Amino acid sequence: MFVRKIALIVVSLSTAAIAFGQVKKPSVKKTGAPVKQKIVNPAPKPAAIKKHNPDHTLLWQISGNGLTQPSYIFGTMHILCADDAKLSGPLKKVIKESKQIFFEVDMDDMQQMMGALQYARMNDGTKLSDLLTPVEHDRVKAYFDSHKSILPFSMMARFKPYFINALIAEGMMDCKAKAGMEESIMKESKLYDKEIKGFETMEFQASLFDSIPYEKQAKDLLMYVDSIDLYKKNTMDMVDLYRKQDLQLLDSMVLKSDPGMEQYMDLLLYSRNKRWASEMPEQMFQAPTLFAVGAGHLPGVNGVLKLLRDQGFTVKPSNNRD
Repeated sequence: MFVRKIALIVVSLSTAAIAFGQVKKPSVKKTGAPVKQKIVNPAPKPAAIKKHNPDHTLLWQISGNGLTQPSYIFGTMHILCADDAKLSGPLKKVIKESKQIFFEVDMDDMQQMMGALQYARMNDGTKLSDLLTPVEHDRVKAYFDSHKSILPFSMMARFKPYFINALIAEGMMDCKAKAGMEESIMKESKLYDKEIKGFETMEFQASLFDSIPYEKQAKDLLMYVDSIDLYKKNTMDMVDLYRKQDLQLLDSMVLKSDPGMEQYMDLLLYSRNKRWASEMPEQMFQAPTLFAVGAGHLPGVNGVLKLLRDQGFTVKPSNNRD
């Protein structure tokens, strides 16, 4: 559904913001024109045959600490090609056996979903043209004139620039049909009439980006457009790691983010992880629950998996492959 896709793009704002740190800034001539960087692909290496690492999974079981039945947490990616947004047999079984499902936001609340575009707008009537020079604004417009998007550029005048970044990410995937893991989980949950809940509201998630100066967001957006090949490569690298279910390498990408983003990591990730981890026990003690949140929230010293272990829960990898 279109409104859910827009909502997922709002949810993916933090991914777009963090991903900017992985894009190397392009060289600039003295004229100020960006120099397109050439991506050199190394020669392919012979494929090595090795056993699957059980820690490479997006599905984790939570038990112990007084729980009578286990709950699970699954790392999602909000926008994927439809062929990559498929559920494994083990995850389908977890959905069937869970009593309730928690997403970052309540994906079953259509009032919230319908309001996604409203929350994507900047405050105080600020427009993108207020944040860029006419020449810079024309460069962004030219990108959308030559690339398809689910929304026309004329509708983006007041959008938070990071939301426009997320639209670019959605459009650069080389597939006709796109979906999010949340959508796939929602569809499966409808087979069993599961109760759907959310940690946050759509309004809250979008408001996080009012704390990041719009001027910085606009300059980052311009950098995306000027270095689009590198941005696409980075996005595809993240998708590849997601397919491999390698949370450790995904976390290392976050830790290498641009120094300009470090001051916002607590806002975008760490403080939210702490809040979610503190709220999860109450839900798990009430009923077996599946939590499905962005994969970047799970790993690392500030990730939800460690925060749950710190509370005394046993958190172990669970098979997520057919």
